[in-house]
Amino acid sequence: MKLEERIVLFSELGNFILNHIASEEMEGLFAAAKSRNPWFTTDNIRLAFTQVAATFLNQEKLNALVAGYPQSFFDPMVSRKVGIVAAGNIPLVGLQDLIHVVLAGHTAYYKPSAQDEVLTLFLIRKMQEINPAVSEYLVPADKLTGLEAYIATGSGNTSRYFEYYFGKRPHIIRKNRVSVAVLHGGETRTRLSDLGNDIFEYFGLGCRNVSKLYVPEGYDFKGFFEAVEYWNGITLHSKYVNNYDYNKSILLVNGDRHLDNGFLLLKESAALHSPISTVFYEEYASADRVFNDLQAQKENIQCIVTEMQEDGIPFGRSQSPELWDYADGVDTIAFLAGLNSEG
Repeated sequence: MKLEERIVLFSELGNFILNHIASEEMEGLFAAAKSRNPWFTTDNIRLAFTQVAATFLNQEKLNALVAGYPQSFFDPMVSRKVGIVAAGNIPLVGLQDLIHVVLAGHTAYYKPSAQDEVLTLFLIRKMQEINPAVSEYLVPADKLTGLEAYIATGSGNTSRYFEYYFGKRPHIIRKNRVSVAVLHGGETRTRLSDLGNDIFEYFGLGCRNVSKLYVPEGYDFKGFFEAVEYWNGITLHSKYVNNYDYNKSILLVNGDRHLDNGFLLLKESAALHSPISTVFYEEYASADRVFNDLQAQKENIQCIVTEMQEDGIPFGRSQSPELWDYADGVDTIAFLAGLNSEG
């Protein structure tokens, strides 16, 4: 397949999703995925499919990504076999890697998470229907032995496993990261409402979900709680509310000071990683010091949501990355192009 054919393939897949998102076929798919993973609600799956179609599978954006690199990056002299180990914390979370590998002209040996395989394998089958030639570039795999490069995403524990098995080959290995928001205290209600999406979409399970707030000294959370009240229906999901009840009981038993609006717990803490249903916060006197501290911890941080820096993620956009918003800040296309020079 030529590069243009690969771009057309992905854009046609995006069009299929947008045109069939409410079809019986898709509803049946969503039900099957929900039965496999209780965190995958119909609303969250539909959100993931819609966002993927609008960003990763949009022809203009695919062309924009390609235009940002030398043509040789997408026309390798030798097509390499690249193993992809996908996470399964949110729907379709591994699709960006799959697209990058195929666009770059290599063969993706894709091992989906058991939590997400129903959705991803459906899209792979759909691509094969659109253009059977993609089977040369895309292979679902149970085992990833004997390949030439690897892209693996997991937790801190699994990353050590990946290093052991894949470390001798060219690789990108991703660990747990979190996202934070830095507030100046004068955000509008609309911005705070958008921040609610960054916190609650996908129940906060993604590395792009905000799990820590930095607020100016003496910050009044009343306006924040009012702005995110529309998310109160999240308590209808049993797994989320079980986490909320458990974490609330721990705070009460330990006598820890916290704020509670009935579905979200706020606790002051210097830590970055907060449990589901809880967001940590930290007051600051100097915003410059906050950003300097975050820079020092950049290996642990995926996104910084803020209005206070030009390169900050806008409120409400943390879960809507573009094709060129690379996980962990590692340029996947450049990594794949580097495989061309490997012996």
